[in-house]
Amino acid sequence: MLTNFDTAYQDHDHDHCVEDALRLAHRVCEQKGQRFTSLRQAVLELVWSCHKPLGAYEIIDLLSHREGRRIMPPTVYRTLDFLVELGLVHKISSINAFIGCPFPERRHSHIFLLCRECSCTLECSTEKLSDPIQQLAVDHGFKLEAQNIELSGLCPRCQKTDPDNRKEFR
Repeated sequence: MLTNFDTAYQDHDHDHCVEDALRLAHRVCEQKGQRFTSLRQAVLELVWSCHKPLGAYEIIDLLSHREGRRIMPPTVYRTLDFLVELGLVHKISSINAFIGCPFPERRHSHIFLLCRECSCTLECSTEKLSDPIQQLAVDHGFKLEAQNIELSGLCPRCQKTDPDNRKEFR
């Protein structure tokens, strides 16, 4: 399971990530008294098959190809809703896509680093940002229910391949 820059942008065996995610998903479903159906497993496998967020229609197409029959959108959307609800995947709102969660067994803020060139995405978690954001909400009388922060830029690999393509945030 990838959780830092040292491993996220390196070539590696995605099968290991998928196996870890499925093992965690079985455990989370069991703990919460939910069934981990074959469809839920298939969708989670597809989401974890790379470290790039997948849109629902990409998942539908991949799943339909795998199954040899057209999978209907409501079926996949319900499955994605289930996986999001259990914390097994996250929806990245800015690009309307889904990515696997490496921390499904613990509550955490969702901070995503999104590469605008290759679409590689890394989920990070740090209390250094979470606590001040929570305090900001409290200071304004706001009941915070979720923290989703999406940061876009260039991953280390894309910075190396095109050093002139370095826009800085201002």
